Amino acid sequence: MRLVEQARSIFAELGYTVEGSGPEFRAERAWKVVHVNTVYEHLDIPDGSGQFRCFVAQPGDADDLERRLRSVDPDYEWAIMVVDGEEYEVERVPPGPTMSA
Repeated sequence: MRLVEQARSIFAELGYTVEGSGPEFRAERAWKVVHVNTVYEHLDIPDGSGQFRCFVAQPGDADDLERRLRSVDPDYEWAIMVVDGEEYEVERVPPGPTMSA
């Protein structure tokens, strides 16, 4: 199953209404709207549209994607969903500045 089809299926199973076609779509449940981007190797990080974003990636692309998101530090809450066959894992990254000592 292609990554985008897997992402749509996962969000639908979680009770979201899925709208749109292609590698970018919108998932909505109750008050929460999540803008979903499926990632194949390289993705230009979207600007600050939408409060919540989920990037769906294969295991080999997840670490690079996370590094790029952290370096860009977008102005929205984001998570990465790593899909590996029938299994998936969500890494939620809360917004806010990074602290250093």
